Amino acid sequence: MARIGAFSDSHEHIAAIAEAVNLFNHRNLDMVIHCGDLISPIMVRELRNLKPKLHFVFGNNDGERLILEKSLRESGASVYVGPSTIEAGGSKILFMHEPVCIEQLAGSGDFDLILFGHTHNAVNELHGRTRVVNPGETCGLLTGQKTIAVIDTEGECEVIRL
Repeated sequence: MARIGAFSDSHEHIAAIAEAVNLFNHRNLDMVIHCGDLISPIMVRELRNLKPKLHFVFGNNDGERLILEKSLRESGASVYVGPSTIEAGGSKILFMHEPVCIEQLAGSGDFDLILFGHTHNAVNELHGRTRVVNPGETCGLLTGQKTIAVIDTEGECEVIRL
């Protein structure tokens, strides 16, 4: 089993990023996945305080990708483009920013966990044996709710309001 922190759509909200990092650091996590739209390389400064390994996938609003990628890699993060997969705790995880073919991917049974962002709305659903999670928006700018998620690969998921 692995414990995973997930957040997305932080949109340069430095205080919310700091809050999420603090919470993740106190949850005994194996890794954290950011599902895109960090926006600026300046935000990496706060992510350097994150204790678990960070995996980051670019979102549609991430600007200055070259410097953002360089800054993230220098901080120890892994950086991905488009839907990517990773294994953790014996589980196969698919993560992306924009929700591409979620129903079909979940229905395939090929993944234990699918993470996405982009919509700014938190989702925590079980499709057969596949858990589908959007941690919502870290920034809280569209929905008025700053949320992140903590998931274990045995199937539990908690969407947390900051």
